[in-house]
Amino acid sequence: MAEARAAAAARAAQTRLRRCLVVDDSRMIRKLARRIVEALGYEAAEAENGEEALARCKAAMPDLVILDWNMPVMSGIEFVTRLRATPADRVPRVIFCTSNAQAGDIHKGISAGADDYVVKPFDEATLRAKLRDLGMA
Repeated sequence: MAEARAAAAARAAQTRLRRCLVVDDSRMIRKLARRIVEALGYEAAEAENGEEALARCKAAMPDLVILDWNMPVMSGIEFVTRLRATPADRVPRVIFCTSNAQAGDIHKGISAGADDYVVKPFDEATLRAKLRDLGMA
């Protein structure tokens, strides 16, 4: 009986819709990233800043966060630092999508807790490649 329950739980986990939170103060960037991840089978939600994103993560942790660095209210760096300090059953993958392209910025973003980095402007192929590299596509 326990084996049957475990198998059913495994099947449910495999069929669970993956969720992505796109966090950017630019509506255009949110819509572009959302279109890309929805084409990959994600259920996508949006947030305009880190504070809103953190509240959404606490309510329902996504599998993936696509995150801008420079936003009002709470920056991407502050968001990812606080996200990584938040106890959760599931740890989302975080990809910075930002115009901060200096090597020091990339290092700072990864050190704060991001899993990868895409420099704006980005296109669909670039974001898909990063997601594939992380096992998220």
